Amino acid sequence: MSNTSEQYDLIIQSCRELFYKKGKDYGTAWRILRLPSLTDQVFIKAQRIRSLQENAVRKVDEGEQSEFMGIINYSLMALIQLEKGAVEQPDLSIDEALELYDEKVAVTKKLMEDKNHDYGEAWREMRVSSLTDLILQKLLRVKQIEDNEGETLVSEGIDANYQDIINYSVFALIHLSEA
Repeated sequence: MSNTSEQYDLIIQSCRELFYKKGKDYGTAWRILRLPSLTDQVFIKAQRIRSLQENAVRKVDEGEQSEFMGIINYSLMALIQLEKGAVEQPDLSIDEALELYDEKVAVTKKLMEDKNHDYGEAWREMRVSSLTDLILQKLLRVKQIEDNEGETLVSEGIDANYQDIINYSVFALIHLSEA
């Protein structure tokens, strides 16, 4: 598991660097996005990954790795928005956003470690395409919960689904890096 933890940290480090650089370019303009907008953005990225996996011809020169990184960063933004809510104007500095990013990563990584312990790293036997399908399934669940105005009867909430999406994306990136 220590290898998984190290691999996880390397993936997140790359995503965090991209988040920081985009934050320097654009500020925290994403703070105006309502949760369904972020969900739709993640959904588009997951759909594109599935399309890349199914189609032999690519017309845009971006692969699965960059899309999985985008899913991770947009999902972390969604977790931040769940806590703080959308605003009319960006209200966070990039340093404040990174602090929140790190907090959400820490909680999400702990969840991964706990589940990884209980499941015995079963994800290592999964295909990247299966992880993609699970991400899409989680996104459809999130959309339904959003349509239900956040109410669930017996299911985990939006935050747990986004944490799973992040972890599945990290697992996919680990697989892709080992291929």
